[in-house]
Amino acid sequence: MEYIEVSARTVDDAITEALVKLGATSDQIEYEVIEKGSTGFLGIARKDAVIKVRKKYSVEGDITEFLQKIFAAMDLKVEIIIEKAEDGNTYNVELKGNDMGILIGKRGQTLDSLQYLANLAVNKNSEEYIKVKIDTEDYRKRRKETLENLAKNIAYKVKRTKRPVSLEPMNPFERRVIHSALQNDKFVTTHSEGEEPYRHVVVTLKRDRER
Repeated sequence: MEYIEVSARTVDDAITEALVKLGATSDQIEYEVIEKGSTGFLGIARKDAVIKVRKKYSVEGDITEFLQKIFAAMDLKVEIIIEKAEDGNTYNVELKGNDMGILIGKRGQTLDSLQYLANLAVNKNSEEYIKVKIDTEDYRKRRKETLENLAKNIAYKVKRTKRPVSLEPMNPFERRVIHSALQNDKFVTTHSEGEEPYRHVVVTLKRDRER
């Protein structure tokens, strides 16, 4: 985050004003005193104190700042809840608000784009790879369950017709769900075909079962 300059009667007053402007607590900022300020003689020629201040870098702060800018541009009021996973490099972001359908988009495309951009923004400032996962209203869990049911139904169709079935184009996460759901099926196998964004899963009968 860039430094901002804040002036007030005293350094302490300037720090207090900076905390309000940045929406931070004293342990979340770093600052330099540019001008200590002076009271002058009988209040004449008084000089304000001036400090240069910014929020300390944190992954959580970086994620929050990036998302807040996007939501402000979209005129959305969104609560951002961030939890750091046990692996230390993954941050789970939960979004809460009244218009979350807008952020999910068709088949989660908007949510996926938001997650992709957040990962780019955070890793630009990080020395080690950080993974950001964004969800709202349990969409990803619900989508996963839908895809697992789809996979089972498609597998049944392939077994019945003995013909391969191509699914609609999916993102990498969705394709992994399909592959995982059918990886232990004794009768069908899965593979991906095509190039992004049209890459899709194909479900086929295992060769040894066709004979």
